[in-house]
Amino acid sequence: MADKVKQVAVEEFEQARLLATDAVKSGAYLYPIKGIVYFFTHRSLWRPLAEKLIPTISLGLGVTAFMFAVTYVPQAAVLAIFNGPLAVFTTVLLVLSESSTIFTILSKNFLIDEALIDTFDGTLLSRNLTSLVATERVIKPGSDSIAKLGKIITKPFARFTPKALIRYFMYLPLNFIPVIGTVLFIILQGRKFGPAAHTRYFQLKKMSNSQKQDFIEKRKPAYTSFGVPAVLLELVPIVGIFFAFTNTVGAALWAADMEQRKSPTGGETTAANLRNTAELAKKAE
Repeated sequence: MADKVKQVAVEEFEQARLLATDAVKSGAYLYPIKGIVYFFTHRSLWRPLAEKLIPTISLGLGVTAFMFAVTYVPQAAVLAIFNGPLAVFTTVLLVLSESSTIFTILSKNFLIDEALIDTFDGTLLSRNLTSLVATERVIKPGSDSIAKLGKIITKPFARFTPKALIRYFMYLPLNFIPVIGTVLFIILQGRKFGPAAHTRYFQLKKMSNSQKQDFIEKRKPAYTSFGVPAVLLELVPIVGIFFAFTNTVGAALWAADMEQRKSPTGGETTAANLRNTAELAKKAE
């Protein structure tokens, strides 16, 4: 029995090591940082954020203040049982995470959903991927990438579903485990955040559900490595809204690199992969 337990532990460790190695090799964790730099150096991308800045910051301040006023003390008391003195810090991370989740749900569904789409599409246009954006959007004459954005044909970001909130609360007990639990919580959040950041890309590529799942599965370590720093950035109170836009830019830059065969994950472009899949399907028939 002891040998079997040891064998399973070794296998799990090896799998985790391989996933971590793939994540590092992918370089996807750099895209949230690249998004910040690209956003700052391309003034036209500021416009969608500027138009939503005041109401969104007000919402962020309100949610964060309310959560700290109402939930910090009782949660700190509970975490103190498990984390001891570290509860002061782990509770802050927990409340920030909760505030961020509530804020993200409200803002992305009711305030900035279209602004994020504009930011993603505008970034792709700035990378000369007009034909890709044109599959789901009217492109008009304009002086910059944002000015060229016309009517959206189909909105890609689904409204909030209970599943996301249920999953979040399922992960919450991890915070009772000192340090490691909080780290695991962030990683699990990042694992879901990564693919979600490319929702618009999948729609522009007109991927079916099976194609999308296959695409994500092949890049799971890369998506997780993108999602973890992106989640951490959006956890920052108030300015998390700014990072929501820079993360969107980073996700678009990654998509652009994959389209232009410059992705650090290597391999063919998505278009080539889809063509190969279609050809194999025809041969199978």
